[in-house]
Amino acid sequence: MKVFVIGVGLIGGSLVTDIKVAYKDAIIYGIDTNTENLETAISLGFVDKSATFANLNEADVVIIAIPVDLAQTLLPKVLDAVTDKCLVFDVGSTKEKLCNQVLHHANRACYLAAHPIAGTEFSGPNAALSNLFRGKANIICEVEKTGQEQVAFALDIFNRLGMRIRYMDAASHDKHIAYVSHLSHVSSFMLGKTVIDKEKNERDIFDMAGSGFASTVRLAKSSPTMWTPIFKQNKENVIGALQEYIDNLTAFKALMEAGNDEDIFNEMKDTNRIKTILQGIE
Repeated sequence: MKVFVIGVGLIGGSLVTDIKVAYKDAIIYGIDTNTENLETAISLGFVDKSATFANLNEADVVIIAIPVDLAQTLLPKVLDAVTDKCLVFDVGSTKEKLCNQVLHHANRACYLAAHPIAGTEFSGPNAALSNLFRGKANIICEVEKTGQEQVAFALDIFNRLGMRIRYMDAASHDKHIAYVSHLSHVSSFMLGKTVIDKEKNERDIFDMAGSGFASTVRLAKSSPTMWTPIFKQNKENVIGALQEYIDNLTAFKALMEAGNDEDIFNEMKDTNRIKTILQGIE
């Protein structure tokens, strides 16, 4: 089985690491504009050989694991290059624009829009992990537009990697992910900025930072190269989620200004049910 991975960073690298274990006949070909990353992926062993777009007609599977703006440009070119038996899937955090980009492509049936909900704040081939996706949700969008053989093949891969499959339309995916992922990243980046700006005048502020602060700003370590295009592509949904978040912050600030301790307590108590909602996810 010839698997081509375009983008050999955290997600692409972690996927093919597990695919090599799940499929003993898998040969992994890497394509990456960063030659240093590609050489590192080969030295780490999760990529067997480097490749180019000219080799895509040999592929059984193509994984697109690059920033979403680049994926939108690249996906039609990949579909142009592969055979009609090939499975092509991406792992991006936005789906609607990407799906619309190839809606009428002759090889649309080859493409499966996927979003494994897994990752870390780190990037690059050295960040790749085995079993990153085991037990994690994988959102599949517009499955009815993908060929039956490709769907069956993709589900076999995802099941062997231990993913939980959910189906969703692309617009709903982008709306929901704005709340549970994109908003979290904005919040983390801006909390980090707030503290860094304060630290300019109070140099010892980070000496007081504990594990709570570290966990809250963990996502601020994420790559701006990856996240800027996500915010751009999902702009309307992110702005809507951000406004609701700002409204809640403003309301909480007003309660504090008014000295309304009982309502402050109740706000936090009501939100405590998040522990039950998230049980089994963390």
